[in-house]
Amino acid sequence: MSAPTPSLTDFTSFYLYGLTTNPYQQSTDLTGFGQLYNLVIGEHGGVGVASSFHPYQLINQAGVTVWYAAYAQLYAQPNRAALFGAMADEQARYVVAPPASFAEFHGWPDTRLTSAENPVFSYYIPFVLPFLVRKGPAPLRWDAELAAAEGDKNRFGTYLEAVNQASKFVQPNPAFVLGFGEFDEQQPERLIERFMDCRAALLSQ
Repeated sequence: MSAPTPSLTDFTSFYLYGLTTNPYQQSTDLTGFGQLYNLVIGEHGGVGVASSFHPYQLINQAGVTVWYAAYAQLYAQPNRAALFGAMADEQARYVVAPPASFAEFHGWPDTRLTSAENPVFSYYIPFVLPFLVRKGPAPLRWDAELAAAEGDKNRFGTYLEAVNQASKFVQPNPAFVLGFGEFDEQQPERLIERFMDCRAALLSQ
């Protein structure tokens, strides 16, 4: 008897976030996605999305998140049982292209990233790189590196620079990665807070 197809609750929605001049960029470099996934997520099956986004592109007009859309694309495949099974058993990773509906900006109730409210974000434009990750007992690579650094900013900075370089295939210079987080669909404003935390530093540039 085959294992039941996992639901979206068997996955966690993660993201890298940073600043750029062009947040919505696509790439077909599967090797690049694989290397970045290994560096950030590690030994977990999951899905990378072949695009970076502005935060206000992460939820389309129908209220669907880019992470749910990635899950739905795999679920729609005739061999979905094998695909999802390989994620759990072999830590398989896949890359999907986002539907065209995510190319459009849709305002959130939290408008703090708009240029009207915070002009600095029209120069340093926020971007997000999503990952949909199958839940498992092993720590994420990002978390393991953070723990290993034991508060040593220089040591973790070396790892962060490696992540930055690995992301250049989809977000080339002058883009740079600031950090990593988990997207909570019930509290999307937490993602906004990530960028607001660096606002003062940006204004002092």
